[in-house]
Amino acid sequence: FDEMTEEGPYIAVITNRSTTLVIRGFMLFSIGVFLALVLNLLQVQRNVTLFPPDVISSIFSSAWWVPPCCGTASAIIGLLYPCIDCRLGEPHKFKREWSSVMRCVAVFVGINHASAKVDFANNVQLSLTLAALSIGLWWTFDRSRSGFGLGVVIALLATLSTQLLVYNGVFQYTSPDFLYIRSWLPCIFFAGVITMGNIGRQLALYECKLMSEKTHQD
Repeated sequence: FDEMTEEGPYIAVITNRSTTLVIRGFMLFSIGVFLALVLNLLQVQRNVTLFPPDVISSIFSSAWWVPPCCGTASAIIGLLYPCIDCRLGEPHKFKREWSSVMRCVAVFVGINHASAKVDFANNVQLSLTLAALSIGLWWTFDRSRSGFGLGVVIALLATLSTQLLVYNGVFQYTSPDFLYIRSWLPCIFFAGVITMGNIGRQLALYECKLMSEKTHQD
């Protein structure tokens, strides 16, 4: 009986953590899907990306697989960032409030908007500008080495995956200047990773505060 009494709270804690992890993952997935629909609409409207007519199946002029893929990637990134912080023993404490996170999202949307709407003299100038803005976003809202490293690695992997998709004819970019894609795309991926990482960290921090308050009440 004593053993069951000791195991009971432990099982309850594990169950609560699993439940909150699933909820956090679902929230990150939903945010990723929403941002994908909005940002992809900007790209399609400016004819930056072109999807074959037979795969366009929503009022947002987006291929059906784009939002789920972005949502899944957002959930993975958002859960990975606080996990890496914990593993490294370096809790991220820089600008840990929702207002800062919302400003980060706004800047990310602005960077994506600039890639689709602002006309530059050439792609090199556009790519350098977006690279500076993306690094500026990291410096303003993150400043962690782990955040920068993960952002670069995931951006490179996402760029490689996009190259393969375009190569296989899933969709295409108008005026590609970096193999099959636009040279500024890695900058967009990097900014997106930093943004979802910040959202994931803030959700994890909020969750920890709720669990701490519940523990004190008990």
